[in-house]
Amino acid sequence: MKIKTMKRPYDEVMALPRPKHKKPWRPTLLMSTVMRLAAAPDLWATKFTYTRDRKSEPKGPCLILMNHSSFIDLKMAVGILYPRPFGIVCTTDAMVGKGLLMKLLGCIPTQKFVTDLSLIRDMKYMLHEKKTSVLLYPEAGYSFDGKATTMPSVMGDLCKMLDVPVLMITTHNAFARDPLYNGLQNRKVKTSADVTTLLTLEEVRERSAEELDAIVRKAFAFDNLAEQYERGVRITETFRADGLHRILYKCPACMAEGDMEGKGTTLTCHACGKSWYLNEDSRLEATSGETEFPHIPDWYAWERQEVREEIDRGEYRLDTPVDIGMMVDYKGLYMVGEGRLTHGKDGFRLTGCDGRLTYEQKPRASHTLNADFYWYCIGDVIGLGNRDALYYCFPKAEDGKIPPVAKARLATEELYRIAMADRRRPSKEA
Repeated sequence: MKIKTMKRPYDEVMALPRPKHKKPWRPTLLMSTVMRLAAAPDLWATKFTYTRDRKSEPKGPCLILMNHSSFIDLKMAVGILYPRPFGIVCTTDAMVGKGLLMKLLGCIPTQKFVTDLSLIRDMKYMLHEKKTSVLLYPEAGYSFDGKATTMPSVMGDLCKMLDVPVLMITTHNAFARDPLYNGLQNRKVKTSADVTTLLTLEEVRERSAEELDAIVRKAFAFDNLAEQYERGVRITETFRADGLHRILYKCPACMAEGDMEGKGTTLTCHACGKSWYLNEDSRLEATSGETEFPHIPDWYAWERQEVREEIDRGEYRLDTPVDIGMMVDYKGLYMVGEGRLTHGKDGFRLTGCDGRLTYEQKPRASHTLNADFYWYCIGDVIGLGNRDALYYCFPKAEDGKIPPVAKARLATEELYRIAMADRRRPSKEA
């Protein structure tokens, strides 16, 4: 899957008119059928099945929550919900070059990890005026390690504001089918899903926002790779370790960063020479010596701890040259030139385009980071921005290394936690 790109000067892009906000459309049965037909090949290929209790499901419009594991997620939702019409909260980049089609399919565009009050209005419009359910991925970004991506503490408030029942779709083996780090290479596995009524309308109205938020968080307390191991699901493809260094970027043996390489069935540190074999059950095993982290999410959690300690010591710093793409409308990704992206305790700072571009983003701006691997077949990306413009930064090699975008995401999440804790801490009296 690719996105339309165009080279344009920065000033010209900033001068372009922004698209006017338009209310979402309710998808017709014809468009729902088109989606169902488009989803069929992948669902057949994975022998997709699901469980549900139709008797307990809400009959009218509801909020549908779903975990976000891979590109097959939406196809699974379509297979489950058809012919029931539903709107889909999607990112603005999904609209590029196909805005009309996406609106016909019921898409509700929003900027990822950017505060957007119009999104709530659009969801309420679809639910209460168009009498149409809305599908939302609360994580917003794909899981890196097979566990839930950090979510904001607003889901309870959102449920209260929408005032509808909540349906939950929990997928199984979607991550095993196509983990984001693996470079869009599909594996041969069976997929399935469970559909449950997470919250009735009465529960939404009677429980506090804090209680609702806790219920949603509990529903997203999953570990795809642990589940794969427990269920004995085997990944036999010989490319299963390709790109694994995108998330496991730091060597626990020699502590080097940026020297890891996942290729074939092996993850190797080129700094010290140690390697790990990725078994068919997605467990890691050192080819010699100690196996520090057999479970991939444990390695990723260790990297988070390492990032947090760097921040606490005042040593964390991202400083990299980048190619810069901008999105200001649905016509394409405008490549405006080169620049430099830095990240530290004060947040992000992006400069470029011969000094004409300067953008800063403080740690409290977002609870996480729009970081992605091999984004639209262009490259690993860090996305920043606000309502005026989105900046897509593609790190480039410097000193032979490209900084891992996964580390930037971890640092963003930890800096946000620190900033929010400081905000809540009472000030000392003079």
